[in-house]
Amino acid sequence: MDTLGDLSTPALILDRSRLTANAEQMIGRARRAVVGLRPHLKTLKSIDAARIAIDPTHQGIAAATLNEAAYFAGHGIQDIQIAVCLPPSKFARVAELLRLAAKVSFFIDSVATASAAAEFAQQTGAPLRVWIEVDCGGCRTGVAPDDPQLLAIARALGTAVILDGVATHAGQSYDDLSPDAIANIAEIERRSVVAAANHLRAAGFVVPGVSAGSTPTVTHARSAEGLTEWRAGVYLVGDLFQAAVQSHALTDIALSVLATVISHHPERGQLVLDAGGLALSKDRSTAGLPGRDGGYGLVTDLDAQPFATPLVITDTHQEHGVVHGVDAATLQRLPIGSRVRILPNHACMTAAMYAHYDVIDGDQHIVARWPRTNGWT
Repeated sequence: MDTLGDLSTPALILDRSRLTANAEQMIGRARRAVVGLRPHLKTLKSIDAARIAIDPTHQGIAAATLNEAAYFAGHGIQDIQIAVCLPPSKFARVAELLRLAAKVSFFIDSVATASAAAEFAQQTGAPLRVWIEVDCGGCRTGVAPDDPQLLAIARALGTAVILDGVATHAGQSYDDLSPDAIANIAEIERRSVVAAANHLRAAGFVVPGVSAGSTPTVTHARSAEGLTEWRAGVYLVGDLFQAAVQSHALTDIALSVLATVISHHPERGQLVLDAGGLALSKDRSTAGLPGRDGGYGLVTDLDAQPFATPLVITDTHQEHGVVHGVDAATLQRLPIGSRVRILPNHACMTAAMYAHYDVIDGDQHIVARWPRTNGWT
């Protein structure tokens, strides 16, 4: 059986035992809140991970790209929500996916797109399904719950397009916030999407689904009243940002990058790893968290245990990750050629460059290799 010492680096390591524990914990939280769980798989992009993550009482997943939707539909997933607004140029691809999956839905937030969807469905007979996206303060996509456009979008769908419901995402929950502040945002998120559903229902529209969530808001939410589902994803593997805002513990992080020490510079307290900007990503989501910034990743030993003096990757080049402030004892402990694991700052971005996971089960032995899908179309 191969171990972490046998792999070529950099390599993407997934701890199945931690992944399973994280999935079960979130499913249990959803049960207690009496709400369905729709795991967002834009981070993991793996059918093996999806089978662990899916809520057996809900069965649905969320995806971010048509590529992901096609991949999961090809593996038998029947309820796939593409949780982004799609332009009309992608409707034909959605119609193709409906030959594989019973329900493939996507977000819209404009009358123009709703009208185009209705025209496409009428002309082709494709049973398009949509969610009207609600802006609850993230100011990315979506319409405000009290915007007259909300009802106008629903009217423009006519009878040819199926309205699966309303959905929202509180992107502002990814700011530097305390758990109480995140809980307050979760409440704004919940109230916004429930208000949108109620406005539509009062106007005579059937709104079966009310979808909300992000890992921070789902974790810290005080209530799920009025929601039919939570939609979150990075909780499955975690990262340094989620640990910093107390969405989970550092020991819950299931994803890491295996790297090799390739250079020492004791005169400036520096070591260099063969995992740089491509292997780790340059997303610094913790940069705005005073005292909790994880740089481009936290360096740990092969058992994912941080060193006594934290080692943070402070600089990256394409294939180099640089750690500064390394004392002589640590340099001696980590000679050139030694292996380390790096906990990611933002798991979604870190995973994006890899074609597969090398899977472990709480130790250093490789127990499986799980392919993942990448790309957009």
